[in-house]
Amino acid sequence: MTALAADPAVRPRPARAWRAVLRLQRGALIGWGVYVAVVSGLLLWAYGPGGSAAQADWRRKCTAHGCDWSGAISLYHAARAVAEFAIGWAPYLAAIFAGAVLARELERGTTRLAWTQGVSPTRWLATTLAVPAALVVAGSTLMVLLHRLLFDAHLVPVSWHWWNDETFTANGTLAIVYPLLGLAVGTLAGLLMRRAPSAIGLSIAAMGLARTALTYARPHLWPWVTRTSPLNTGYDAPRNVLVGDRGAVTSGGGHVPDLCFEQAKCLKTADVTGYYVQYHPASHFWPLQLVETGIALALTALVLGVAFTLLRRRTA
Repeated sequence: MTALAADPAVRPRPARAWRAVLRLQRGALIGWGVYVAVVSGLLLWAYGPGGSAAQADWRRKCTAHGCDWSGAISLYHAARAVAEFAIGWAPYLAAIFAGAVLARELERGTTRLAWTQGVSPTRWLATTLAVPAALVVAGSTLMVLLHRLLFDAHLVPVSWHWWNDETFTANGTLAIVYPLLGLAVGTLAGLLMRRAPSAIGLSIAAMGLARTALTYARPHLWPWVTRTSPLNTGYDAPRNVLVGDRGAVTSGGGHVPDLCFEQAKCLKTADVTGYYVQYHPASHFWPLQLVETGIALALTALVLGVAFTLLRRRTA
């Protein structure tokens, strides 16, 4: 019996690190699964029975003179808006989760127990992040695919513009990358603050700052399309576009602010011969989406690099 116990071939293998992570984070990961299921259910309902009922209401109630937005149409809009809001909040939930988990484990000292059992701090942090990152990517991808399915269906002719922040984010890769940035931000906040409430507050503030800065920069991440028009037609921008700058065109071809507001005497004095409009058409969706995604990924890598460097220095 002793010989069998001493034989490495028959010794019980220690539990893998990812299984330990699943046990420790089981509650939060189950919560994320429920979150994804509820959002996916809303999107599927809006695409299926909710959308069909809204279409029927639209044909019955809406005419060229107006539309009654109550009933099934209102419910369809509510489901779509709630789903987009939930997808937009996923990065903050990821940041709160990472910040709270890491800060709590550092505060309780459970990390040192793991490090004394042959798990290096770097491996511990990588394993702690790998499992939730994989589940976040899987859940976010599912929600994006369902959102795109609903958006492309155009079940009800509504003012659902591709450039609206909530729609733009939920309709592409940003909804997958921003939760990863949230995990990175929460990780760094947890290592810095080492207390759960402080880490949560810092995570939310930092994630909000990053999202706000990238949202304001978004229209300038890809060259605008510029259209000029003569004085007799006024500003001429296509439909379904994100309009940026607009102004007047001088006889020399220069673009200046429109200070005349179509007053004939002022236009002549200011040497204005036409108007210009800068805009992003719908074809710019993916260029804008992918450039912002690249920036978000670079920020994620930068924040994670700082977090791992900080951990190595503190545990050297």
